[in-house]
Amino acid sequence: MDVRTLLADPAYLDMTQRLVAALLIGAAIGLERSYHGRPAGFRTHALVCMSTALLMLITVYETRWFPELTGGRITLDPTRMTQGIMTGIGFLGAGTIMKEGLSVRGLTTAASIWTTAAIGVLVGIGFFFPALLATVLTLGTLSLFRWVESRMPSQFYAHFAVRFDRHAKMDETELRRLLKRYGFTIANLNYRLDSDAGFFEYRMVVRTGSAANASALADMLDTLEIVKEFRVSPLGD
Repeated sequence: MDVRTLLADPAYLDMTQRLVAALLIGAAIGLERSYHGRPAGFRTHALVCMSTALLMLITVYETRWFPELTGGRITLDPTRMTQGIMTGIGFLGAGTIMKEGLSVRGLTTAASIWTTAAIGVLVGIGFFFPALLATVLTLGTLSLFRWVESRMPSQFYAHFAVRFDRHAKMDETELRRLLKRYGFTIANLNYRLDSDAGFFEYRMVVRTGSAANASALADMLDTLEIVKEFRVSPLGD
């Protein structure tokens, strides 16, 4: 099939428009993720959106690859293709979720991949208005809502672990008093003793009204000689 034949067929132009639109929409969403240093970003979202649109073209233009359908003797269900796509995307999204200790990160990126796939399906079947509207709403959620969230009063949560020499550990009452002085409250306090390594460790989830308190706490702990090691790991997406 030569180029002139392709250009003369409006269906091929329509396919091109849908795939390019899906690619650009996915890239726009992925760009926001890349800007914030997420592992699944610009290229991942672009390919996800384009690939889902590509798969939906199979059902939209089923008569192109299955001429027998023109007689109306066979009916294909496009929703089954959609179900398969979204199931597969679920595995891809799960790969972006990282668990570090008790912290879980990447949930927003996983959700954005799933949303991008849904938008790709809409573009693939030619529902451009809801696809573009969903794109605007998605970008608004990822960018504008981040700005709103950063200015909303909220609690700062973190996993806190501090290690002492086994025979020179800080008393729990003193530790609680110290954390309270820096504006922290404690939840889920755990204890760990390693007699072979010779250390005693407190592990807990702490909460405060300002993230700056964590920096102040870290600076103070750095000055205590009895502290062998500590870690403050903020909980977040």
